[in-house]
Amino acid sequence: MIAVTKKPRLQWLDAMRGFTMILVVANHVSQMGFDQSWKFSSSLPFLLLFRMPLFFFISGFLAYKASQLWTVNELGRLIAKKLRVQIIPTAVFFVLYCAIICKGFTDSLVTNFHSPTKGGYWFTVALLWMFVIYYLFAFVESRFLSKLKTHKSQITIAEGDNSSFKTQHSKFNILPHLPILMLFIVSLVFYETCFLPKTFAWAQGYKGAHVQWVDDLCLGRVFMHFPFFVFGNIVHRYWERSQRIMDSRWFYPVVVILVILATIDVLKFHNLRMEWTNLPSTVAKFGLLTIVFMYFRHYAEYFTQLTVVGRSLQYIGRRTLDIYLIHFFFMPNVPAIGKFFYQNRHNFVLDTTLSVLVALLIIGFCIITSNILRVSPFFKKYLFGRE
Repeated sequence: MIAVTKKPRLQWLDAMRGFTMILVVANHVSQMGFDQSWKFSSSLPFLLLFRMPLFFFISGFLAYKASQLWTVNELGRLIAKKLRVQIIPTAVFFVLYCAIICKGFTDSLVTNFHSPTKGGYWFTVALLWMFVIYYLFAFVESRFLSKLKTHKSQITIAEGDNSSFKTQHSKFNILPHLPILMLFIVSLVFYETCFLPKTFAWAQGYKGAHVQWVDDLCLGRVFMHFPFFVFGNIVHRYWERSQRIMDSRWFYPVVVILVILATIDVLKFHNLRMEWTNLPSTVAKFGLLTIVFMYFRHYAEYFTQLTVVGRSLQYIGRRTLDIYLIHFFFMPNVPAIGKFFYQNRHNFVLDTTLSVLVALLIIGFCIITSNILRVSPFFKKYLFGRE
């Protein structure tokens, strides 16, 4: 096993993950508990733009570790650990959900398994794919960078350190950044296929045509969210440079203006909806998650262990897997609330507040349930991935 030096946790990042988890549960409260349709909700269409992209952004941000040594054994260890942490808990709670909550255990088990959303349990499966893809990429990238470094050293010794050499071999300053850039571009290409069902029937299906194993493996969900994972990874890789950009005078105003224009078009006007680019939605997603990220970073002092809000959000942020796996069992069944909001639309504050308040109650019950199960070291390890 390779020893990796751990940096101190960014407390505000844990708090942001907790905030995102609250939005995830609140969304499920609205859709599953209140039977709200996102088409007629004043809250869901906006929150859906950045809720899951932000979650995957954080996962990608945390996946990058500059001190990670990529050997074959380390690659195998990381993949095996992710398989245990992601698959075993998901499988257990998925089966329990079908047995306890759904009607008709066998039918619901088969139907939910073949569904791209897995009855709600798609997230851990998609995230597992993302980590496996990233680990394989990082392993190959480390080999490429190692050979590049060796080749550069050999040329330096042969040619000497002169100005013509530096100019001629400036490509060595660019090549190390190409792999992650190419991964981001490829992820955007696959992301785009999800919005072209006529051309790529396997992505979301068109007139019932799709490839079933894509749904079974949640690959459509991977394609829809992997660019945000890679984006978070890039931000962490170039953290010093990213902070300088975020702290510049022009960056935040430009992002806010672009987000306002894109979000208005997505939610109301639909004038810029272009099939081959899905541009407004993409700009809104990347822009909104960037705004939330910059907000938590800018007000980091309010999200430390020294504040009640900071401690609470961080605690939720460190229990996201537990909450995600358990919260489906505590969903309310109050479709009358959805009918009320359908008849009284455009009340964003009331719609969002009620969903969040119920979500906080559910999260409380999830944490209590998790703590009860964690009394057993066996459950703690195999249900929640903690040693």
